[in-house]
Formats: sequence, C-alpha cells, structure tokens
Amino acid sequence: MGRPAERGSTPSLGPRAAQPRKRLARGTLPLLLLLACQREDFSTSPITGDPKPRAVVEAGARRQRDARSQLPEAGDAAASAPSPSKQILFGDLHVHTSFSWDGFLFSLPLVGGEGAHPPNDACDFARHCANLDFYALTDHAESLSVEHWDASKESVRQCNALAGDPESPDLVAFTGFEWSQAGLTPESHWGHRCVIFPGTGESELPARPIGSGDGRSTRLEMQRLVGMVRLLQPQYWGDYGAYLDYLSALTEREFCPQGVDTRELPLHCAEAAPTPRVLHEKLDQWGFEALEIPHGTSWGAYTPATATIDKHLDPKHFDPRRQRVIEIMSGHGNSELYRNWRAWEVREDGERICPAPTPDYLPCCWQAGEIMRSRCGDLPEAECEARVEQARQYAMGAYLRQEQVFPDAAPEAWLDCGQCRDCFKSAYGHRPRESVQYAMALSQSADAALAGETTEGETTASEPRRFRYGFVASSDGHTGRPGTGYKQIERSMMTDIVGSPSPIFGAISKLRQRMDDPRQPAELRPGPIGVMGSDMRVQSFLYPGGLAAVHAAGRGRVAIWDAIERREVYGTSGPRILLWFDLLNGPTGPSPMGSELTLSATPRFEVRAVGSFEQEPGCPGWSEAGLPADRLERLCRGECYNPGARRRAIRAIEVVRIRPQQTPGEEVGPLIEDPWRRFECKPDPAGCVLRFADADFAAAGRDTLYYVRALEFASPAINGASLRTEFDAAGKATAISVCRGPGSDAGCPAPVQERAWSSPIFVNAAR
Repeated sequence: MGRPAERGSTPSLGPRAAQPRKRLARGTLPLLLLLACQREDFSTSPITGDPKPRAVVEAGARRQRDARSQLPEAGDAAASAPSPSKQILFGDLHVHTSFSWDGFLFSLPLVGGEGAHPPNDACDFARHCANLDFYALTDHAESLSVEHWDASKESVRQCNALAGDPESPDLVAFTGFEWSQAGLTPESHWGHRCVIFPGTGESELPARPIGSGDGRSTRLEMQRLVGMVRLLQPQYWGDYGAYLDYLSALTEREFCPQGVDTRELPLHCAEAAPTPRVLHEKLDQWGFEALEIPHGTSWGAYTPATATIDKHLDPKHFDPRRQRVIEIMSGHGNSELYRNWRAWEVREDGERICPAPTPDYLPCCWQAGEIMRSRCGDLPEAECEARVEQARQYAMGAYLRQEQVFPDAAPEAWLDCGQCRDCFKSAYGHRPRESVQYAMALSQSADAALAGETTEGETTASEPRRFRYGFVASSDGHTGRPGTGYKQIERSMMTDIVGSPSPIFGAISKLRQRMDDPRQPAELRPGPIGVMGSDMRVQSFLYPGGLAAVHAAGRGRVAIWDAIERREVYGTSGPRILLWFDLLNGPTGPSPMGSELTLSATPRFEVRAVGSFEQEPGCPGWSEAGLPADRLERLCRGECYNPGARRRAIRAIEVVRIRPQQTPGEEVGPLIEDPWRRFECKPDPAGCVLRFADADFAAAGRDTLYYVRALEFASPAINGASLRTEFDAAGKATAISVCRGPGSDAGCPAPVQERAWSSPIFVNAAR
C-alpha cells in the first residue's frame, strides 16, 4: 500500500527534535558556536501510517459481540437488560505532546528525554501502537502559541482525513486544550480541566486557546535553570537553545485585555481566564459546544493540602452543560476515593494542629517533626521538642512542597507521609476532599445554591445543586502517546518518567530548593523539575495511563460525542475491560449507566463484565505493515496493543452507593458506602453477570447514586505498590523503596487488580 512521504508539517520545536538524538563529543569553542547557530526550521514528524485495515476494525467489533453473547446468564434471562445495539469504543481524552511546555521539557537530555513528540506522533501512536478508537489533543493552553494551536488543529484534521468513512472511521481525533490553574492556597485553587470541542473546522474552534494566566514565573524559572544546564552540557547546546527560544517566545507574548469579548481580541495575544467563571464566559462568547473535563482533582503535587472541591458548586463557577464527565484516573493516579484523614486540623482560633499518625495515614507535618527529632543530637530535651514543634508548624505553613522544610533530607526520610496507603494506584499526596467520591456526595440547597439562577436542562429552582458526573479515565501523558497502559512494560514509554535523569538534574533540583523558603507562600510554581526533583517519591506514583470507554451507537465523532454527553461512559485503569451497568426497572424500561431518573419502587440493577485480553509480545502484522519500521520502533518501541485469544477473568464486582447531602454541613463520610456490596465472581474468562437491588431505597426517601467497579484477577503493574512501605510489628512505617528510574526493578512491578469504573446511575426519590 502506498504511503505519502509527508502529511503535514507544523512549527519548529528545535533542531533534531523528531529524530533520535545524536550525542556529540566534547568540542571546541568553534564547534559550540556552530551548535549555537543551529536553528534550522524542521517539520514535525509527519503522519506516516496507513489507516487500519477495515478487516481489523471489523474483527474488533466481532470479538466484542461474541464476548457479549457468551456471557453467562444470571437468573431470568427475560428480566435482563436487552442486548445492546451500541459498541464499546476505547479512547484517550487527555493527551499532551511537546507543544506543552512540560512535554517539551521532558524531551530534553536533562531528564533523559528522547527528543520531541509533536502532535502528529499522537495520531500514529493512537492508530498503530495503541489501536484506539478515538483521542483528543489537549496541550496546555498556557504554553500554546497561536501558531502551535493552529498546527494542532491541522494535525487533528489530517488524522481524521486518513480515517476513512466519517460515519465509520478507523480513528476519531478531537481538538482541545487543557486549562491549567493551580492556586497556592485552598481558596485560590481551581485545578486542571480539559476543554474539548466536537468540530474540527476553523469556524467550529476558538482562534486562541484559553489559559488560566498561570505559568509566567515558572517559565522564567525554567529559562534560568536551563540556561545554566546548557553551559554544563554544551554537547546539547542546540536542544537547550530551542527550548529557551520556545520559552522566551511564550514569555514575551502580551496578555489579552480583560473585559473584551473574546471574538474581538487581537489574534496573537495570550488569552487568560483566571477562574472557571471567566472560562465559561469566554466559551459562551465563542458559542461552540464543548466538554470541560476536570482531572487530577486529588493530585497533591499541585493541589494545596486541605483543599476542598465544595466551592466548585458555586453557581458562578459551575457549568453542568459542559461538565458532563470527570476523569477518575490517569497516569498521575486515582482520584476516586474519599478518606476521613486530614493533613492537619484547624481550631476555631485558627491554630493548626498536626494530627498523630494512624494505621492508614502518616501526616507530613508529623514526619517533619520526626526528622527534626532525629537531628537533635545532644540538644536538651526541651530544646529538641521545641524544634520538633517548630518543624511541624513550618510543614503546616506550606500547602505544597512540605518536604522543603528539610530540603537536604533524602526522599526515604519522609517515608510515605501524605499518601493514601489503601488506595488503588493512588494519586501522589492524595487530597480526599478533592476526590470524586467526595464531590458526588455534595449537595447545595436550591435557595443557597441557585439564588434564582438555573442552567438549562440540569436544575430547576426547587432542585439541589450537585455534581452529576459520568466517569472516564485517560493517560495525561506528555510524550504524544495516547492510550498507554495496554502493556505493563517500558516504564519510560508508558509513564511520565521519560528516561534516566542527568546527574545535573539532581544538582539543579537542590539549587532550586535553596531558592525557596517553605515558611512563606512560594513565589514560583512547582514545575516538573521542582516537583520531581524536590521529592523523588513522585516517581513512584506515575502509572501507565487509563482509558475512556463509550457505549456509542456508531464509530463516528457524533456518536462518540453523544455517548459522552449522555454519560454512557466508563473508565478503566488501562486494560480494555467490557462493562455494562443497567437499571432494569426504570420508568421507561432499562436505563444504562449515566442515566438520571425518579423512582418510588425498589431499584433493581444488572452488571455484566468481561475481562481484557491477555497481550502477546510485539506488534500485530498490520501495525508493522502500516507504519515504517523506524517510526514503529521510535513510537512503540516494538510493543503494540496485540491481543491474544484468552481473556483475563473478572475477580469481583463492587457496588458503591452514595446518598448526597440533604442538609448543609451534613457529614460526608457516612454518605459514601464503599463498597456497599461486593460480589465474588467465578474465575471464568467468559465474564461475570450479577443482579442486585436496594431494598432500603424507598423507605429512606433519599436521592441515591450507584456505580460499580469490575476488578480483574491480580496481575503485575508498574508502580503497583507505589512506595512499597515497610512496617514494624506495631504497624509503624519504617522504610520505603522509591522507584528511581526507568530501569529500576524493571518498573517496580507489584500485583494489582486492574479495574473499570462505571458511570453512576442517579436514582432520585419520588417527592
């Protein structure tokens, strides 16, 4: 099959960025000057792969139909949900390339990067390496110039043009950006959100991406540090120079004037929305349909300690028309679970109290005191205790980067402080009141929340304001690789730990630590060097990415978009688990996951789950034939999604029941029942089917939501045990093992139960 030599080009990221990096020997001054002058433009790696053979697409659909038909029955087949007419499609709605400032950073020798991965790489990887059905480009808006935004839009168009019949393409690509806001305090923090659009034409997309306004100080910091590194690694002068040019161009951009309609702004200014309210106003001005997907809500690397998602229900900042789904997990961890522990407590007089450790949580403020205690030496006991308390107060004065109370301390000295010990693939520094479960339990009364305001199609003046999210997962990877996680190999490809950091990385990180005073609000945001350098424990909380699954009426973009809009979606931790979750006795018949309805009778449910395929080594023949060998090796490293004939068995189905608050301030913990029910499954590769009912629903008279988790039998996973904490006989943490690089223990594998999370079914009590 013929292949065009190039299918589009985009603005330069710098010399040799899309090629394997050639290491230069130490040179002379003339050679360095020559390297410094190397600023030739280059076209990004083109979309070179052929479309998937139609037979491959049809075979995938056929195997799914066969799996559904071979599921065992549970009781009366006549009472089951009807055989679905929809197909489950798998994709990734959160993909970064080297057009993101941190993605470009990860490509550099400083962190062992392999060179740039522009947007066209994402298309080839999604199609030939991961064999996805859809993906969305979502580079950070704060670091997307108008030129790179235009190039991203064009890359998506080219990818779709190769996909065949628009009604039944082999792959659907969406255009979007990430709005990346991170406040230094709980009150100013709103978090990160992917904004995705259904259309691809110029008239269907904004002229500029909309950032949060953050990032200028971080870019200035990166310019200083990378400038120093360039002098220490002159053999990579051109690579670092390209990154410095990129940062300088971003920093020199003028911000758009505030208060001006977005359609009337100058084309090349940097558009900023500092709060969700302003973001929604700007999207309203464009008038385009869009999805706004919060993600990484509990990730403690940028979420301040004690932050809570409650304020997101404020009607000024809440947009349920666009906020249809939330990302429950990514390569940065699982944000699902609520826990009752806190980083610290605050008394009525404002004094902060550091809680003592419990069997399931070690506060970092407490561990800061223990590190101080280990350094007391011959100090009098009273003086030592005073310094211990001072260290704890310093730690509680830092919402982020508490480890910088002792910047010279090894990561192991902090043990597993601040981490969720019993969470599946936990987010680093998990913030429980920013978790998905906590969000779903919240409710604001109509009087307090709406105050006369309504949002079409979602609430009325008599209804409470709540999050009604469907659940998806994605990758949040930064190397242009949508859908990582199909195999638990190649840690530097499947996770955001991209290589073996240069020894200079550690030296620069320590220099950065000395620039900060942990007792005061940080002037500089903790960028990737700051986060991963100042606390190498973060590396143990980076995983292969998750997947978004949709129950779609067809393979086209409209069918996929409609499935997300109606929340008939679910997320997986990476494997392609098949999952159906239905309410059997809805007012109009069976209702699928994502449905919202009112019921007076006992709700009855059915779950059907089929495990993912065991993977064969290497790549399938159609991938090897469809992508040039050198490009297949660079993007996929010779390992693609390559399903065998046998499926993994489902170990158990867990049901979570959440009854949202009825009154302001109602304690959230008792409202979240996890698991409410657990059903063990036979070890049958054909899958697991079960039914259950909630006999308490009618008498309780409370609105209730239900979602399910389908758990596979345990299998090895990269960073499956995170810090691998060791405990003494009394249950006290004594040591951790940090996963320190791509070759460390071959990715630090440990057995986990990979899983899928359904979207909730929202069952409201009849009033």
